[in-house]
Amino acid sequence: ADFTIICQLSFQERTFQTYASTNTMGKGGQSVQSSSRNDIKTTKDGHWVSPYNPLDPKAPALPSKGEIKAVIPKECFERSYFHSMYFVARDTALAAGCVYIAHQTLSTDVPADLASVDALKWFLGWNTYAFWMGCILTGHWVLAHECGHGAFSPSQTFNDFWGFIMHQALLVPYFAWQYTHAKHHRRTNNTMDGESHVPNSKDEMGLKNGVERHGGYAAIHEAIGDGPFAMLQIFAHLAIGWPLYLMGLASTGRLGNDGKPLDGAVIDHYRPWSKMFPSKLRFKIALSTIGVIASWVGLYFAAQEYGALPVTLWYMGPLVWNQAWLVLYTWLQHNDPSVPQYGPDEWTWVKGALSTIDRPYGIFDFFHHKIGSTHVAHHLFHEMPFYKADVATAAIKAYLEPKGLYNYDPTPWYMAMWRVAKTCHYIDDLEGIQYYKSLEDIPLSKDLKKD
Repeated sequence: ADFTIICQLSFQERTFQTYASTNTMGKGGQSVQSSSRNDIKTTKDGHWVSPYNPLDPKAPALPSKGEIKAVIPKECFERSYFHSMYFVARDTALAAGCVYIAHQTLSTDVPADLASVDALKWFLGWNTYAFWMGCILTGHWVLAHECGHGAFSPSQTFNDFWGFIMHQALLVPYFAWQYTHAKHHRRTNNTMDGESHVPNSKDEMGLKNGVERHGGYAAIHEAIGDGPFAMLQIFAHLAIGWPLYLMGLASTGRLGNDGKPLDGAVIDHYRPWSKMFPSKLRFKIALSTIGVIASWVGLYFAAQEYGALPVTLWYMGPLVWNQAWLVLYTWLQHNDPSVPQYGPDEWTWVKGALSTIDRPYGIFDFFHHKIGSTHVAHHLFHEMPFYKADVATAAIKAYLEPKGLYNYDPTPWYMAMWRVAKTCHYIDDLEGIQYYKSLEDIPLSKDLKKD
């Protein structure tokens, strides 16, 4: 089966220049300037470029949240118990169908001859199941995410009930992630107080004086090269990024819930006393953690009863793909070399929300409820149910695009992922207006020694 949909690109090439010199706004910001504004702009190499450059003296004034909301039909904010539960039933039926097909066609017994055709069929069969089941379960994950936002139904109690069930079944601590994801929306693209995919500074990447590699990722990049480092980025994000994030070991913000620097403290999603959360949420955080532990205990007993391999094939394989999808969306919807990151001195809520990018995901929009192709609308109005986001997106685009404020990158998601992995490595400073830079543009140590 084809696991990707080739999306055709048809847009006019424009020249886009990035000045990585000393042009600044605020403190340490990098100036990005472009030619005349068009609906779709590209670099000389044909890469999409955000039409909004806050460092451009001719940059348009940003509308308020209320002004944007006024152009959206009011019915887009109407939530329905029935409509939302229909999608829970639909996704569950898809999951049941996937399990049924796998059960009828695959065996959990490892073939005796690992070099045989049967072994190849077994390997490909279970990987196909893992991919598509993970894809389907991401639909449930998105629905639980809707519950956390209050977009699932008019009742938050109803939302939390179903959200807890669906997220905990996927080993997500529902109430903990509900809080941190709400912070991600409150502080989008904030270099200090953002949440998830907060950019590393040049010092954190192992760069000294901006050009000298003295360790960390900068040294790894030099050791393995451009392509392998991009592959490492993709692996780190999609394969291990989610559990590392939940454990507080990657991608978190730089401030605790009290607004003070963490100073090395780990802010995980499991401890009720983690600096990630205010004390009033301790009971809910504990409840989420207990739910995750209960899920793991259930998996342990299932492994004892049926064996570790069947549990891995039926559950853990799809879970890996599910986690890869959810990290991919957050990674790609907010990161591009032409999309600004804001220090606290420059950040505003509207600036952060309008730094979101809509992208095409082909057939996966059906399974994932268009979470990636209507993400701008979602970040502006998270309380809006996903099944109204198409209409809202059309209205938002009609309003923002003529102003040069709507981000839509038509690049196929897998190509965009490769580009982000190669270009979005670090920012110069945590203040001012910043743009992602690439380690590929940093001289190698051996070349500096020659100079």
